[in-house]
Amino acid sequence: MSETTLLTNKDIVIVGQQPWDTEIGSNCKNIALEMSKHNRVLYVNSPLDRITKLKNKNDPKVQKRIRVISGQENGLVEIKENLWNLYPDELIESINWMSSQLLFETLNRLNNRSFALSIKKAIRKLGFTDVILFNDNDMFRCFYMKEYLKPTISIYYSRDYMLAVDYWKKHGEKLEYKLIMKSDICVANSSYLADYCGRYNPRSFYVGQGCELDMFTQATEAALPADMKHIGKPIIGYVGSLQSLRLDIEIIKHIAASHHEWNVVLVGPEDNEFKRSVLHQINNVYFWGSKDPIELPAYINAFDVCINPQIVSQVTIGNYPRKVDEYLAMGKPVVATKTDAMSIFSEHTYLAETKEEYILLIEKALAENSVDLQDKRKAFAASHTWGNSVGEIYKAIKSVMG
Repeated sequence: MSETTLLTNKDIVIVGQQPWDTEIGSNCKNIALEMSKHNRVLYVNSPLDRITKLKNKNDPKVQKRIRVISGQENGLVEIKENLWNLYPDELIESINWMSSQLLFETLNRLNNRSFALSIKKAIRKLGFTDVILFNDNDMFRCFYMKEYLKPTISIYYSRDYMLAVDYWKKHGEKLEYKLIMKSDICVANSSYLADYCGRYNPRSFYVGQGCELDMFTQATEAALPADMKHIGKPIIGYVGSLQSLRLDIEIIKHIAASHHEWNVVLVGPEDNEFKRSVLHQINNVYFWGSKDPIELPAYINAFDVCINPQIVSQVTIGNYPRKVDEYLAMGKPVVATKTDAMSIFSEHTYLAETKEEYILLIEKALAENSVDLQDKRKAFAASHTWGNSVGEIYKAIKSVMG
């Protein structure tokens, strides 16, 4: 990140869907860590709602939030220099099930006000002034945050097409576009989502995606996992959650059936559709289940071609495929489904529109792989850092500050 791009000595409040104490990684946590290198950052967990409190009262994470709400525990925690995490001390109502849009919006405003009160207390305690508000794709609980917190700049971050998911679609179709319109700027991690935001707000920017690739770039000589030693070459592999909502089972079946000498290895947890699928009856398809993240580079290193056989839908069309960066960081040839979000990878991957094209492109990828192509893939993936992505966010902020 250059000196002209860098934003420094600002007070930034980050709100959104992903609490800091979740086990899985998230874009927003990485963005917070990067921003805190030169600014003060308050990362706010989503507030506890009443139904979650009742249904999950024995969950240690819920118990902690209950203690904070009851005043038994301090909800403001310092994570590192310049970075704090807030557990809100307000309970909000569970309202997404309501069929009345008017009643939902009335109660949602009250939820927003309670949530904002908790954030204001932390802002005062930290001495934050002239805050920049960064909303990570939360169109409900943070819809009125601009009005209640009165930030210098409000930012809406679009990283998934949320309206394709039933939970968000129910009321989100009436709210998200309004939130995009009233935000000072919108930033998105894919060109598809930037175009979507741009329909409602001309100050919408594509800011790319950062990835944590160190463990992949440093593992090109990783030892072959024990359960891969008996599998013959070539190996066509996928690493990640096996979800029928996102992945095309028919493509995987066609790959295995078209070339019996190819072995298809799938590493990751399965949903029920995958567990019941015919793939389990095919001799050259292997399911290796969930693995510790630190083991994944060794599996990718064993693959001859990596695949990302997505279904093209509203859920997937705009999503940035982080796993493709992980594949490329290890120099692997990648065959993936052609989507708008994949367009930025077009020079370094093979993009298929049909299951038949998958076969042709895998054959091509196997035939023309070379050290030169591997090096180009690695260099391309290495450009997708959180420093670069946050630098683009800073440019967007400066465009309205100026």
